[in-house]
Amino acid sequence: MEREEEFWKRLSRLTAARIGLKRAGASVATGPLLDFQLAHARARDAVLEALDGPKLAAELTGLGLPVVSVASAAADRQTYLMRPDLGRRLAVNAEVALAAHKGDYDVVFVVADGLSARAVVLHARPILSQAIMALRAEGWRIAPLVIVCHGRVAIGDAIATALGAASVAVLIGERPGLSAPDSMGAYLTFRPHAQTNDAERNCISNIRPQGVDYASAGAKLVYLLRAMRDRRLSGLQLKDESDRLLTLKG
Repeated sequence: MEREEEFWKRLSRLTAARIGLKRAGASVATGPLLDFQLAHARARDAVLEALDGPKLAAELTGLGLPVVSVASAAADRQTYLMRPDLGRRLAVNAEVALAAHKGDYDVVFVVADGLSARAVVLHARPILSQAIMALRAEGWRIAPLVIVCHGRVAIGDAIATALGAASVAVLIGERPGLSAPDSMGAYLTFRPHAQTNDAERNCISNIRPQGVDYASAGAKLVYLLRAMRDRRLSGLQLKDESDRLLTLKG
């Protein structure tokens, strides 16, 4: 029995998944059951947690770009969760706020709460700092940063159109899991429009220190944006080969 427990302990160090759980008869033991319930509660809280827009805006202001805060057509969190379509559309006053910053940009970065507001509060700034520094060094025209309350991925399409940006990178809180209530995703699209579908986007998922770390995520983000501009496409036709290039350099 001790050898079996040690075996599962060694394996559990390699993954956050729940494996080798102790049992009491036909049921899971009390300890693992309570851990599961706690993880479920944290995931639920992350979905319901409101975005602290002013705090996030203050952190992003230090990146040297104007910050514009807008909202989707979903008036509150409950509506946002029940009506995904409203989270893809801008509120009427949002279009007016964005029109004041319209220009000719290579990229716009959008930060949306999605299904985990805490994810973007924790992880957006380190990724943006790295990406903006790299792109500025190459002369990219970067639009004001846009924060969206109650936003879905596709709302980035409307924002890019309103600002006149050739591409958009949406940093958004992903659906919380039982091992990660604060995972962030990045969705990149070239020439987005009202009919853009998910096959036309590239995605970097599970951005967090315990998943795709900041340095790796930032490098992937910059690589994909460069490739999108060079090849003038995104989505299924554009493969992320950043890992292979890093291997070759090493």
